[in-house]
Amino acid sequence: MQRREHLRQLLRELRPTDAVEAQHLARMHVLLGSNGDPFSREHYLPGHFTASAFIVSADRSAMLLILHGKLGRWLQPGGHIDAGDTNIVGAARREVAEEVGLHDLPLLLPGIFDVDVHTIPARGSSPAHEHFDVRFAFAADAQLARAGSDARDARWVKLAQVEQIESDASVMRAVHKLRAEQI
Repeated sequence: MQRREHLRQLLRELRPTDAVEAQHLARMHVLLGSNGDPFSREHYLPGHFTASAFIVSADRSAMLLILHGKLGRWLQPGGHIDAGDTNIVGAARREVAEEVGLHDLPLLLPGIFDVDVHTIPARGSSPAHEHFDVRFAFAADAQLARAGSDARDARWVKLAQVEQIESDASVMRAVHKLRAEQI
């Protein structure tokens, strides 16, 4: 199945938890139906899809976050979809391997866990654009993680303590979802 059709199917199955996520989901459907390659990092109007991962500990009490190299905030691992990525779940898994050194993590839930659209400022030859981030939840038995590409640090943060670090509202939405799911 082609990437576009695979993502379309996953997006159809997602049930947003609030109005903000519903708006993000609606915008993703529009982008997916647009011309050009919405998976390419050179697709700037309005932006392109990215893939990321919320990784939770075996006891479901902590989340693995990275200190993002460019943004200086604690975020989930993730990034651009490469030409060789056959689907968006695989892209998220590749990003996890690159950014925290964990491989072959099982999905915590089937399908997409969360979606978010956020603005990326202009930098170098790249104009301001948006990242249409498709997020998956993974479980990790191992507590070992290392900071890799795009990460200055990686650490397990207790779900109850995420709001005390420099992060963002979309990470907090994920924390609330994880608590509500009781998974």
